[in-house]
Amino acid sequence: MNIKIVCVGKLKEKYLKQGISEYAKRLTKFCKFEIIEVPDEKAPEKLSSAEMEGVKTKEGIRIIDKLKDKEYVYALAIEGQERSSEEFAQELANLATYGHSDLAFVIGGSLGLSKAVMQRSNAQISFGRFTLPHQLMRMVLTEQIYRGFMINAGSPYHK
Repeated sequence: MNIKIVCVGKLKEKYLKQGISEYAKRLTKFCKFEIIEVPDEKAPEKLSSAEMEGVKTKEGIRIIDKLKDKEYVYALAIEGQERSSEEFAQELANLATYGHSDLAFVIGGSLGLSKAVMQRSNAQISFGRFTLPHQLMRMVLTEQIYRGFMINAGSPYHK
């Protein structure tokens, strides 16, 4: 299985880099895993609705450019469907069983994802209604992907 996370912006915090690196290393026994960063669009603090859409559109073009046609794409969005870790693990197993061995997870910038990215996605996933820093979300997502594989392997890691 090939899994990638496409995200907007650079990861700056050392502790997050270390955490993601640890889970990425653990994932190597289950899949090919990579994180692709696309540049964020520089924007002033106060934006009109039209300017916000413009920023999301530009970032969305960069994201879509990194997605392949054959990939099953998850968009991370507050309005997406919440899943338990067990439900997510089952979903990963089902996707692999039914020929979706290339997965991409998309984390947008601070303004969210463009309409085009949402339309390109096969599913939207939410980790709850909390607002989390996008950089922290990378680590949470990477850990949950690892947890999903561990659940499917029958490992006690999940307990």
